[in-house]
Order: sequence, then structure tokens, then C-alpha cells
Amino acid sequence: MFRTEFGGKEGDLCFDVIKGSKEKCAVCSVDKTFQDGQCHASEEIVRLENGKEICVIAYTAPIRDNAGNITAVEVMFTDITKIKRLQQKYRTLFDVTPCYITVLNKDFRISNVNRWFEQDFGEGVGKFCYEVYKHRREPCIDCPVARTFQDGQIHQSEEVVTSRDGNQKDVRCYTAPIRDPNGEIVSVMEMSADVTDLRNLQSRLTSLGMLVGSVSHGIKGLLSGIDGGVYLMETGFQKDRKDRVDQGWSMLKRNIERIRSMVMNVLYYAKDREIFWKAVDVPKILASVEEVLSGRARRHGVELVLEAETGTFDGDQDAIHSLLINLLENSIDACRVDKGKPTHRVALSSRFQDENVVFEIADDGIGMDQETKEKAFSLFFSSKGAEGTGLGLFIAHKITKSHGGTIDIQSDPGKGTRFIVKLPRHRQTPEGIIERLDN
Repeated sequence: MFRTEFGGKEGDLCFDVIKGSKEKCAVCSVDKTFQDGQCHASEEIVRLENGKEICVIAYTAPIRDNAGNITAVEVMFTDITKIKRLQQKYRTLFDVTPCYITVLNKDFRISNVNRWFEQDFGEGVGKFCYEVYKHRREPCIDCPVARTFQDGQIHQSEEVVTSRDGNQKDVRCYTAPIRDPNGEIVSVMEMSADVTDLRNLQSRLTSLGMLVGSVSHGIKGLLSGIDGGVYLMETGFQKDRKDRVDQGWSMLKRNIERIRSMVMNVLYYAKDREIFWKAVDVPKILASVEEVLSGRARRHGVELVLEAETGTFDGDQDAIHSLLINLLENSIDACRVDKGKPTHRVALSSRFQDENVVFEIADDGIGMDQETKEKAFSLFFSSKGAEGTGLGLFIAHKITKSHGGTIDIQSDPGKGTRFIVKLPRHRQTPEGIIERLDN
């Protein structure tokens, strides 16, 4: 068979006959067998006499004389060309499948990935799946991969993962066992479909539904207040009592303003809310925030400390007020649920840095792990269980972005959290021109 396929004759050099090369192979299994007397196997591309290239596995074994000395090496080729082509087809399918595919060992290390995974998460081979997908230091709780290793069944779950560029993705995961010829599970294939756009749409619709219900209920109460104001004004005019007219007019203005504020909040979700730019006085807005939250902080045994640098910046006063309230409420709650410390403290400070105003909210509460920090600004994500709505930090982040600013989190589990909000001090128009506001 060798003579028929390769030609050649005794005395020819093997690399000349099977590879058409004038130089010995860089890595030679025959050489290895001569050196150590062991059998070796290698995968090679060889060329037949007609010029056709095929893929083979070359097995080498020593031939010894009566004294045990190696006098020759026998080489046997197995043609695996068809198998390799089939593997290439499966590899192509593996790579072009529009989802993230990983092959995981029993210790949750990644042994193989497809092209889609590499694009968004990097190579990943040799790393732990929970390290690459979620930046965790330990395996995930209720892991579908672990369940597949245990029972050999297909499992599915929905997860939030973080790509190498920091973008969060909602994925639908499916796990399936990979078995050896004896039927033992040697690894698990995990396929994750990106459903981020679908979940964003669902979240937006859910958010709008929640807001419509909440706003409808709120406006119903405010309309009752408007009715009361109208009644006072009508009776005041009829009885010529200016005090009743003034009282009714005050009620009307107060309730109409509350309705306007409520409608503006809806626009945070429905579309980008229009910003009512004006000069915001930092000490005044911090004093307003303290007035709202000081009672709540005292009830939970949290010391609330504020330190404001004198000055103004351009922004939407109501939106900035909501931003600071949401962050402080989160910090107070983080202290409230932390039972490991006798006392707690939340500090809000402000300073002007270059052309920015910087707000820092620091607490000594329960803190956040890496996964929680990455999800903190996601809509409806809450680490408070049933007590949290998952709206506060989402709103805070959206307000910050609408002002052209940034918000960062520094946190350690058990030690506390620091939010750093940096906003441009002066409004910048789309043309890049800084517009200063005096009132």
C-alpha cells in the first residue's frame, strides 16, 4: 500500500518520499523513538505520489535486536483525512453559530470557545467560566453547568454577564453533557444566546406599565387636591373672602407643580427627559437633601454628615435633587441592613475640581462585590430582595449621563461603598460651546 500510494524505494529518505522535502522534519516521531525507545503518535500532512495531500496519524514503534538495541523504527500511517474534514465542518459550525459557546471541564475551566465568544470575552481558554463571564472569584450559586455534570441532563438559565469592554449582556444559557466512549461525562458545552435587546424592551415596557399605574394613582390624589383648591376659590369669590381665594390658589399651584414633576419623571423612562437648565446652588441643594433624609437616617441610627463647598453649577435642580436623594437612600439602606457594626455613618460632600463639580456619597454599610457593582445601575436590579425596586440607582445613572457626567462606584464587601458623581460645571451645547447660566 505504501509503494502504491507514495512510490519510493528502499534507501530513499522518508521526508523526501512522504513530504517532498529535502530537509528532515523539525519534530520527528521516528527520532523520538530512536532516542527513548518509546512508541509515539503524531498528526502529519503527507503528500501522495500523485501530489494529493492527506492527513494521517503516524504511529512509531522500536524494532530491537536480540540484545535489545534499537536497530530500526516501524512507522504506521492511519488516514484521517475524512475525519479531519468532518471536524473542520463542525468547527466552522461551532464558530459561526450566533451565540457564545464554551466547553467546560469539571473544575469549570474553559477548554474551548467559539469565535463569537472570543470577540466579546477574549480567548478565555484555561480560565474559570465564572471569572470570565461574571468577574467572580468563586463558582456561581445554582450553576447549570454543575447540574449537568451531576445528572447528565440539559439545563437552562438566564444570566447577566459582563464582556471584556465592560458592557453587560443578558444571556439565555443552555448546558449539555459531552461524554467519552464509555458514557462518562468529561465536559459540558454551554451555549449562551444574547437576549439583551429583548430584555431591554421587556424592561422598558414593564417600567412604563409600573409608572403608568403609579402616576395614575398619584394624579388621582392630586386631582382631589385641585378640586379642593377650586372649591376654596369659588366660595372665596362668592363670599368676597380673599383669604380663601389665596388659600385655594396656593393649593392649585402646589398640586399642578407636583403633577408637572411627576410627568417629567415619566419622561425619564419613556424618552430622554428635557433638562431645565439653571444655576444650581450647591449648599442650598445639599441642605434640601438633608431636610428630606435626616429623619429617615435618624430612625435607622445612621449619622448623616454633609459638607458643601460654596458655588454654583449648571443643571436641572429637580433632577440633581433626585440624583442625590437616590444615592443617599441607597447608602442609608446599606447601613440599615448591616448588623455587623454598632454605628453607621453616611457622608455627602461636594467640591469643585477643574471645570467639574464632584459629589461624593460614602457609607460604611454592607458594601458590594464585583458582580453587584457591575449590575448596580441596571433597571430593576436590586440587592435588597423584596424591599428594593431596582429603580433608584438606574435613575441616578440616567440623570448623571443626561448632564454629560459620570458616576463611579468604589466598594468592598463588609466595608462600605463610595459613589463619585462628576458633572460638568457649565452647560455645554451640542456645538461644544460652554454656555454659562446666571439664573
